[in-house]
Amino acid sequence: MIEIRNEGIILESSRNAFDGQAVLNPACVEAGGVTHMFYRAVRQGDMVSSIGYCQLADNKVVKRLDQPVLFPEYDYEKKGVEDPRIVFLDGVYYLFYTVYDGKNALFAYATSTDLINFVKRGVISPRITYAEAGKLLGCSKIRVREKYFFFESYIKDRQGVEILLWEKDAFIFPKKFNNKFALVHRILPGIQVIYFDDFKDLTDDYWREYLRNLGGYVLLDPECKFETRNIGGGCPPIETKDGWLLIYHGVEDSIQGRVYHAAAALLDINDPTKVIGRMKQPLFSPTEKWEKRGDIDNVVFPTGTILKDGRLYIYYGAADKRIAAKSVDISELLAKLKK
Repeated sequence: MIEIRNEGIILESSRNAFDGQAVLNPACVEAGGVTHMFYRAVRQGDMVSSIGYCQLADNKVVKRLDQPVLFPEYDYEKKGVEDPRIVFLDGVYYLFYTVYDGKNALFAYATSTDLINFVKRGVISPRITYAEAGKLLGCSKIRVREKYFFFESYIKDRQGVEILLWEKDAFIFPKKFNNKFALVHRILPGIQVIYFDDFKDLTDDYWREYLRNLGGYVLLDPECKFETRNIGGGCPPIETKDGWLLIYHGVEDSIQGRVYHAAAALLDINDPTKVIGRMKQPLFSPTEKWEKRGDIDNVVFPTGTILKDGRLYIYYGAADKRIAAKSVDISELLAKLKK
């Protein structure tokens, strides 16, 4: 059995208005001996999200800005910029985040070379309705599971025919494959990957062709009891000698409501769509009071990792209210996944 060490609460909401309601779902990267954390900050009152910033040393906050580093500026993000993930590749920091206009959830990205100045690059997810997406999925040469069509029908009927394909949980691999970016994203209920040469390639027509062949780009689909509703990308993949380690989340439909768990999978180093191993039980689940009670109960939502001295520190949103961390010996975890 793998030992999961509880590192406790890392960050709470502050007296600043922009993150006075909640802090959650952080992106983490180490540079200059410091852990840089970009987190979702929820404003008191209107609950609009922005992205805040702090620095950690030995999991203690040593610096925290009193203003967000990214905040809503455009109509497509007027209700929030949310759930960041960060990846360093070829000298550039790529910060991915969800944008929300009150109805549609899409993903966008920003770039930086110094972790201080970020340039928003705009929305890169498809602006395609669920109605059109359902038709495209039906053309997939490798058929997707019926649950993809269930979500297409459910969301369209609930939100209206004009609702766009909800896209969340996006990030790239920290390495290119055959000189192509590999971007992980989530079309309910699974996790998929799209390959491309340049971000400008991600036009709606490019996405349409991709959706026609989505069955060939599925990384993971729900398999286990703790994933009965859906799964989604968590932390950007970690390259190891055994393959790509992916920490993700699984959502369980229970009598008490949805429960969010953390999970792990090991993917082939050259072809991430080939799964080497996958845990049949959650890596960890909501058990602490700060994970079971908050703005959304029963949630652990992993979004960032730091590898230090053989231990993998996993940072996550706890009950959509605060940020906490757990750690695991990475060798033990890899050994478990290879069995």
